[in-house]
Amino acid sequence: MIALSLAEIAEVVGGQTYDIPDPTVQVTGPVVRDSREAGPGSLFVAFAGERVDGHDFAAAVVEAGAVAVLGTRPVGVPAIVVDDVQTALGALARYVVRRLGATLVALTGSAGKTSTKDLIAQVLQRKAPTVFTPGSLNNEIGLPLTALSATEETRFLVLEMGARGIGHISYLTGLTPPKIGLVLNVGSAHIGEFGGREQIAQAKGELVESLPSEADGGTAVLNADDPYVRAMASRTKAKVIFFGESDEADVRAENVRLTDTGQPAFRLHTPSGASDVTMRLYGEHHVSNALAAAAVAHELGMSADEIALALSEAGSLSRWRMEVTERPDGVTVVNDAYNANPESMKAALRALAAIGKGRRTWAVLGKMAELGDEALAEHDAVGRLAVRLNVSKLVAVGGREAAWLQLGAYNEGSWGEESVHVSDAQAAVDLLRSELRPGDVVLVKASRSVGLESVAQALLETGAEGEVSAR
Repeated sequence: MIALSLAEIAEVVGGQTYDIPDPTVQVTGPVVRDSREAGPGSLFVAFAGERVDGHDFAAAVVEAGAVAVLGTRPVGVPAIVVDDVQTALGALARYVVRRLGATLVALTGSAGKTSTKDLIAQVLQRKAPTVFTPGSLNNEIGLPLTALSATEETRFLVLEMGARGIGHISYLTGLTPPKIGLVLNVGSAHIGEFGGREQIAQAKGELVESLPSEADGGTAVLNADDPYVRAMASRTKAKVIFFGESDEADVRAENVRLTDTGQPAFRLHTPSGASDVTMRLYGEHHVSNALAAAAVAHELGMSADEIALALSEAGSLSRWRMEVTERPDGVTVVNDAYNANPESMKAALRALAAIGKGRRTWAVLGKMAELGDEALAEHDAVGRLAVRLNVSKLVAVGGREAAWLQLGAYNEGSWGEESVHVSDAQAAVDLLRSELRPGDVVLVKASRSVGLESVAQALLETGAEGEVSAR
């Protein structure tokens, strides 16, 4: 964080100081909510949860070097006390962002947010110091914590914004007002909570509504291939730039193809020129993510050649997202178990088909959460797609949603043991350990709550007789 005294912070958040002998002492380290991350110069934010109360760790974090605690009650060590910690954290982030000279880029969408954010960060880092959301900490707590990690040297601040309802993104943009706003897509993620795609589009479009006008430097980066996103151009006063494979797109891809190992390659076209890209990531769905990143980078002054080189060298920065690892025995494990929705599940299956071309492929899939009334149809559709893509074997893991996956495959024409329904992750591991052969490719994917990353981890441990090589 930029250096601020405890007196300044107290004034910004409207708090009272307790047990602070010298209010001029500065916070020079990070703002953290995990006591294990507290260190010299840090500020510890004490949230009181259902199971753990951060205030109980006050003495420990100060002993570790934290300058003070931001909480809702005195704790016997230097503290700034406020009525509501989340509100205070947001106010502090808003103040720091205003003080920074950085360009703030915000992005949202139903699928691909984290992968695209990671791409944008890796491209912009080649131009100037960049701070970006770690993992998918994109809510009302994670976003301000990310903003507060910026320093005086930061020139680009890339923030992922998630939403589970109308008004959520408006709240986040109020904390950290972006200059560039990117909307990737409107899909089915959380459709059970929103009530429909129109409501999802309304929520995602709050990002472009928050942007400054074109005269004040605002830019909306929109997906020309998604009609819901394309329509958001009418909801902003900012400059609009489109990306996609459509001829209408300002930043577009031509000659899209997959390499023999399932990695996308294409000719990138921007208003400043064209250049070839061959990505290290897996799956054709990353083309759209790469174009979104390219559009942002173009708006920030990077050439087509600079962008193409950065995209070609970019990797995955966030765990359990299309992590492709080959075991010593030749089995390839694709761990995409961080989360799942209908769009990302279908994209992952297509990637599996590409990576496993000419090999035996396994799709180990579980529940996609928060789909409401669409749950049965969406799980059925994923099971059917596995059959259409000639996936060798579908292993559906878990309860009724997994049963719907398996039923969809059966109704599409799977026979014998091409699809199987197992009760839990351990049953899936037992099945795979007994039946995998060298050269097989295994995809593991489900919503975060299912915890199927344990299947991928168990498979890698099983094959770790020699050194495991990540590709």
